[in-house]
Amino acid sequence: MLNYFFKRLASVIPTIFLVTIIIFGLQQLLPGDPAVILAGEDQDPNVVAYLHKKMHLDEPLPVRYGYWIAGVMHGDLGESLRIQQPVVQLIKEKLPVTLELAALAMTIALIIGIPAGIISAVAKDSVWDYAANVVALWGLSTPNFWLGILMILLFSVSLGWLPASGYVSPFEDLKANLAAMIMPAFVLGNAIAAVLMRHTRSAMLQVLNADYIRTARAKGLNERTVVLKHALRNAMTPIITLGALEFGTLLSGAVLTEQVFSIPGFGKLIVDAVFNRDYAVVQGVVLFTSTVYIVLNLLADLAYFFVNPRLRG
Repeated sequence: MLNYFFKRLASVIPTIFLVTIIIFGLQQLLPGDPAVILAGEDQDPNVVAYLHKKMHLDEPLPVRYGYWIAGVMHGDLGESLRIQQPVVQLIKEKLPVTLELAALAMTIALIIGIPAGIISAVAKDSVWDYAANVVALWGLSTPNFWLGILMILLFSVSLGWLPASGYVSPFEDLKANLAAMIMPAFVLGNAIAAVLMRHTRSAMLQVLNADYIRTARAKGLNERTVVLKHALRNAMTPIITLGALEFGTLLSGAVLTEQVFSIPGFGKLIVDAVFNRDYAVVQGVVLFTSTVYIVLNLLADLAYFFVNPRLRG
């Protein structure tokens, strides 16, 4: 297992390095001079010159990249010039919010998507199969912001069961926290559940037609054991990949959903940073979420090792 882990890790490090180059390079293509924008309406030449020096904008591009990557390697992602806070501190403040939302959304998606995919595959061409596919198609076709607005109108405005927006820390009031997070979590989880259902169904149909499944049935094994122990375990590889990628997407910030429900997570943070030309925040958040994506893929590869016995040979 250690050899497998180190092989995968060896490909992660250069990937992260390449990501830093892409992030920094694309950042330079954004229009406008950040120093001029941050200097305010007066645009005092002395202030602009000071900001150029502080942000190393008067240095050549490779030198500026060197300053930035040196800071990154020491855990310094820069400082937000707009609110005068370290980017690392902003990430620490927003990460728990987005992490909770992502975890709730992923839990809802797994509870709905995987069982629906299994039932759809086992009961192929039945009423259950058609119903599951219709629900999955609805989940894939429904825009998150539209579903969010409808849920606010129904559960907040009409019924008054849940708050329309806002965020309460679970450490302050757990009940109020869950009440505020359940709608945005369902909106995000609904779309992911539809994708998981389709992939689970496809993978299960392929596995259920395999020779070893027919052999297991011929031996008289219980159908539930055949489906859950033999078929599902061998169909898990694409599901693990999809789950890791979708969780990474959620952690990168569900911008529209967070905006609709006024959730102060990564989505709102990066939107505000882009509009205010707060480049250090944009670079820091994008680098963090990209790294999370890469790490989640590494964890998915390690999960294959445990799920697929052939990799252990």
